Amino acid sequence: MKILIVGYFNESAQSNIVRYFPQDWNVVVVPPEEEMLHHIKDCQVLIPEHIKVDHSLLANAQELKLVQTGAGFDNVDIPACTQLGIWVANAAGVNAQAVAEHVMALILSYYKNIPFLDNFMKNKRDEHQLDYTGSELQGKTIGIIGLGAIGKKVAAFCRAFDMNVLAYARHGVSQSDGLVNMTDLDTLLSSSDIVSVHVPLTPQTKQLINKEAFQKMKNTSLFINTARGGIVHERDLMDALKNGDISGACLDVYESEPLPMDSGLRNLGNVILTPHTAGMPDGRKFHKKRYDFFINNIKRVDNGEEPESKLNQL
Repeated sequence: MKILIVGYFNESAQSNIVRYFPQDWNVVVVPPEEEMLHHIKDCQVLIPEHIKVDHSLLANAQELKLVQTGAGFDNVDIPACTQLGIWVANAAGVNAQAVAEHVMALILSYYKNIPFLDNFMKNKRDEHQLDYTGSELQGKTIGIIGLGAIGKKVAAFCRAFDMNVLAYARHGVSQSDGLVNMTDLDTLLSSSDIVSVHVPLTPQTKQLINKEAFQKMKNTSLFINTARGGIVHERDLMDALKNGDISGACLDVYESEPLPMDSGLRNLGNVILTPHTAGMPDGRKFHKKRYDFFINNIKRVDNGEEPESKLNQL
């Protein structure tokens, strides 16, 4: 069994990953460069961290049985894999706790103005001259777009802060526990103090949040995206932040990653930025729950079974 993992990992992360798999499996970790094409020819499983899995790549993968992704799968041409008899599965929900905690950290950092206060103290400014704004979460309404594993976790955390929770799900998810009020997207955008995105990037959700959406939001609202950058029209977001259509944003994902050094987002005072780290439970690239899921799925496919959280049907 040969497993090919393609991504940018330091030596420590590579060692942790390789050691975690069964010893009789051939696990190869390479960056997305020419060496990858050599190894993909005879691998049975591909874990693509930083590459597009399309027709041209799959043409070299003669023994591939499974493409296993993390939570996101927008980098995989699923119809092409299906045509070639290759399973595609993601690891839905394995990073739900980490991402939901990151969302709450961003919300609290924004409303308690933590970045400003930290900077104020470290620059040794006179505390008698402190002038800043802050706010409590109690009574605020959060609108959650997408009520999967992460969205549900965020909803539960927000309820613990005595917040009101609205949610919109494209596939009509019903929430019967009374903690979440399901609504349409327009109502969610116009009624929420905070809007947080938790849907996958698909042709249907690409640039779902654009100029029209921002104009429907309150000018006091906070926008949060820890899902995928392509769900948001980034230029429209920057315009909304500059024009006062919304009050602020907290972002962990971007249209182009890593976020370009000359991105205008880096210069906005009403934005909190993190470098696509929301799904990392302990600050490292090794994610135990995710690799447990990967190993289980690989064993299932090797035994002729369907993978869990499959994205296609063979």
